[in-house]
Amino acid sequence: MRRSARYVVIAAIVLAVVLWLAGCAPGDAVESPGYVSGDGTVTEWGPNERGEVVDLSGTSFEGDAVDVADYRGQVVLINTWYAACPPCRAEAPELVALDARDDVQLIGLNSRDDAATAEAFQRTFSVEYPSIDDGDGKATAQLQGLVAINAVPTTLVLDPEGRVAARAVGRVEASTLEALIDAAAEPSL
Repeated sequence: MRRSARYVVIAAIVLAVVLWLAGCAPGDAVESPGYVSGDGTVTEWGPNERGEVVDLSGTSFEGDAVDVADYRGQVVLINTWYAACPPCRAEAPELVALDARDDVQLIGLNSRDDAATAEAFQRTFSVEYPSIDDGDGKATAQLQGLVAINAVPTTLVLDPEGRVAARAVGRVEASTLEALIDAAAEPSL
């Protein structure tokens, strides 16, 4: 094969590889590697369809014990998040507003950030509710078999008995979460 023909073949191979890689590259931050975007799917379970009581505990980024059992008798939202997650940042002000309700307790669950990063996020968005530092994955493991956490953010709505009443995968509007909270607060039949 002549030298010029080899260059053409090599150039064609390089071009094919570049185009193949470009086709696989993410288009924006939502599609970036390591990021699984939720689609906003909401699943609800009626009072008689709810499973076991959620047993979830851990330590906050500030070093305090956090236990879902401490909030029995009120609706609890468990929200998975991390600081660089675009929908997590977008929904943070809405979650802070929901946390202001007397009948709701929010608990964050963060498996990616170190304490300094998580605390900076909390200061930026005036987050006062606790977030479990789940860097070791133990808190998420406590949820295995009860409900799947498929994306970040995922929000679980626990009824006053501590059972999963709803799950929202991805960013969900505050009005939807308010409706889920109200439905979860209704007494079991």
